[in-house]
Amino acid sequence: MTIPATSEPEMSHLPAVVDDLLPALVTDPSRHPVAVYLARLAPGSRRSQAGALDAMARILTSGRLKKETLPWHQLRYQHTQALRSALADRYSPATANRHLAALRGVLREAWRLGLMSAEDLARAVDLPAVRGERLPRGRGLSRGELRSLFDSCRGGTPADARDAALMAVLYAAGLRRAEVVTLDFTDYDPESGAITVHGKGNKERVAYIDNGAADAVSVWLSVRSNDPGPLFCPVGQTGEITVRPMTDQAVYAILQARAKKAKVRAFSPHDLRRSCVSDLLEAGVDISVVQRFVGHANVTTTARYDRRGEQAKRKAAKSLHVPFVNTPAP
Repeated sequence: MTIPATSEPEMSHLPAVVDDLLPALVTDPSRHPVAVYLARLAPGSRRSQAGALDAMARILTSGRLKKETLPWHQLRYQHTQALRSALADRYSPATANRHLAALRGVLREAWRLGLMSAEDLARAVDLPAVRGERLPRGRGLSRGELRSLFDSCRGGTPADARDAALMAVLYAAGLRRAEVVTLDFTDYDPESGAITVHGKGNKERVAYIDNGAADAVSVWLSVRSNDPGPLFCPVGQTGEITVRPMTDQAVYAILQARAKKAKVRAFSPHDLRRSCVSDLLEAGVDISVVQRFVGHANVTTTARYDRRGEQAKRKAAKSLHVPFVNTPAP
């Protein structure tokens, strides 16, 4: 197969892929390796990996093709190795490796569908992981910031009650925003504070809330009513509650609005999860317990959420004395 070179200057080393597909990939979506690969992922992962596949399709073809039209089955080692180099240049190691995981997944489905040979697959996916280390993403919220956020919810409106309960569950139970929007009314047990969480990879776990978090949820439930449906619902501008699911983007928008009202530096829903992990570790909870509490697949991921090391470094910096005196010029 002759592969023309890309016209993008920064991608001059990357061969572009021609846009001729097998007819089966066009006429039968059930045999499309991208569709098959994405269908076996959890909803949250499906969206992120679909975006990764689109990004790789654009890189490989100078923006001419998308994930649905790229002939993935025609990729060979020279293409995937060049793609790996391009990803390493563009993204952090973690993001580049996530893209490569999507690439390997699609190529394996192409092999399972009989669109490429086992030998071509083995060579195309024989790619080393992108190495390197970056500073941890996101940030942890201070106690003062958390206090300001919950103080902003004292207006007594249904939206105030919902937002306080939402932030309480995200922080105290360490939930992902994709998990909090899938919580059902029946997933919460007010007596024990247990929350049944439907997590990534079709896995379920039980988290617990107590103290102020349970109080915040109790106030919200007194406003929400006992109608079956999602635990957290949209609230209109006039205070009407519609018992239907919220999107994870709506959760993000709610937190941005609360940050602005509380005059707190912008943060993401996942920053509340990071804060949960750090604060649990700071309180002396064993890291393996924290891992199970927040639903991490391994303890290494939990350790990456720990922000206590940054606090220790700041304290260490204060112990050093630099003999500089700012004397005014004569």
